[in-house]
Order: sequence, then structure tokens, then C-alpha cells
Amino acid sequence: MSEPLDRLAALVARLRQECPWDREQTFESLKTYLLEETYETLQALDAGTADALRDELGDLLFQIFFLARLADERGWFDADAVARAITEKMIARHPHVFGEARADTAEDVKTAWEKRKRRQPGAADDPLGSLPAALPALSAAYRQTHRAADLGFDWERDADVVSKIEEEIAEWRTASERADAPAETHEIGDILLSVVNLARRRGIDPETALRAANRRFRDRFAGVARRARASGRDVSEVPMEELDRYWDEAKKE
Repeated sequence: MSEPLDRLAALVARLRQECPWDREQTFESLKTYLLEETYETLQALDAGTADALRDELGDLLFQIFFLARLADERGWFDADAVARAITEKMIARHPHVFGEARADTAEDVKTAWEKRKRRQPGAADDPLGSLPAALPALSAAYRQTHRAADLGFDWERDADVVSKIEEEIAEWRTASERADAPAETHEIGDILLSVVNLARRRGIDPETALRAANRRFRDRFAGVARRARASGRDVSEVPMEELDRYWDEAKKE
């Protein structure tokens, strides 16, 4: 490894020996921090700020080195082995770069990748089985429908997907009128999956779109709360009609 990476590995090893908190960490306890740092890295990517991205990548790299250290202590592998394994994997996945295969476009690369995935054991019976089971539901829906579409299972037109969304909403209304909670859960899941399909077909990552929508909602609702506070009240004390007016004003900002 390079000198900075060697220093990081040595730092992690020393923390495991000399820091009481770090000595107590396990694979299980680090899951929370790994997930947290991953989402903070996504936030830095969304912000597009170089310093923030550098810092968050560093935090994420620390978690990776820490997990590799725990594995090394069990005699499994070390950080060097992790680097070697991913290098070999990437070489195998890019025969158009490191071998004799040819791929002139990104679509050629994607098609060849899907063909290799289908040759893996069990892929014929479960083409989606190799997707990570721990993916967040929205990301899993996007990846699943993407792979199914790559295999030819897709809508013919965007309008058909919109019709499907409307159909699922109608089915939810029926379940709601019956006060059938399990059926409502089922139908709302179908609505979400159909919306993900529409996003995919329009070239939009639904996870990115929803994160942006969440940010807009948070910022606008903060504007609503500020207006309520300026009127001498907590937001929970303001009538809905007035909150709607505050919301419209916050949107205009």
C-alpha cells in the first residue's frame, strides 16, 4: 500500500490495542457506523463539495480498514487481501480493457456484464438472486426492475407505466374503502414499485430523486416553522389553512 494507507492501517491497529472503546467493537457494532458513513458520503456527493466528499470518503475508508482489521485478527484476511481481491474482480469484469473482448459503448459493457451474470450458478432460475438482499427497498426496486428490463421484461411505453400507477391507485382506494389494512399495504407497495419503474424508464434514479424531494420538504417545512414562530406560536398550534399559506410562501422562496 501507499504510505498514507500504511499509516491508516497502523493507526487502526494501534487503536485496537490502546483505545478501550475501539477494543470493544465487533462486526455487529460497526454495522451502524458503516451505514451512517455511507449515507453521509451520499450526502456529500449530493452537495458536490470537494472538502466534504474528501472527509466523508475518509470516514468510510476508516470503517473499511477497521472491518479488515477485525477480519485479520480472526485470521481471515487483511486490507491488502481486500485490495487484491477487488483488483482481480474488476480485471475479470472488464475483459474489454484487460482481455480480447470488445465493447465500444457503455451499453455494450452492460450487455456483456448481464450475459456473464446469467452464466453464474442458479442465475437461470433466479435472475435477480445476485442482487444484495440488504439493499434499501427503493434501491432494490430500482435494481430489480432494471435487471428485469435488461432481460427483456419491460413496459413498451412510459404511458403504460403511468396507466399502471393509476390502476394501482384505484385498487388502493378500493382497499381503503373496505378498511382492509393488509390490502392497503399491498397496493401501496405496488404503487411505489410502479413509480420506480417510471423513474427508471425516464433515466431517473429514484433514490436520488427522493433524497432531493426530502431535502425540499425539510427546507420548506423549516420555513413554515419559522413563520409560525414569528407569529408567536409553535407550528403545532397553527391551523391547517394557515400552515398551507405558510407552505406556499416557503415554496416561493
